[in-house]
Amino acid sequence: MRFSSSQKKHKLNRTAVNLSSMIDVTFLLLVYFIVTTVLATPEDLLSPALKVEEGTSLSIDELDPQIIEIRLQDGKPLYVIGSHLCPDRETLAEVLASLPIEPGLILRVSNGVPVGFAVAAIQVARDANFEKVTYVPVQ
Repeated sequence: MRFSSSQKKHKLNRTAVNLSSMIDVTFLLLVYFIVTTVLATPEDLLSPALKVEEGTSLSIDELDPQIIEIRLQDGKPLYVIGSHLCPDRETLAEVLASLPIEPGLILRVSNGVPVGFAVAAIQVARDANFEKVTYVPVQ
């Protein structure tokens, strides 16, 4: 009797590899990479958004920044905007009303000027609807 050879046949376990889950994972990865791929034009091939038009130029006056210099003259504040001298807040408000709002203002405060005068100029600028107001102390 050969009992040993028949027992070996039963012990031999033939396992099959199930590839359906591997195919599912591969398919999901393929879908993920297709969905997340960005199809955009390379930046060097894009047309610039800025166009230069013929006959347009700015004068030097349009390029000058709007600077308010705050100085003390005889112990009183003096607000200087270009050639305009403003001894008080009301005169400063009249001058600021005639300026364009978009470029904003720069406040240049000289040494020795109390902070209250600079704050007053900032408030007048805010009342004149200026959103961009920059405070710069003179060194």
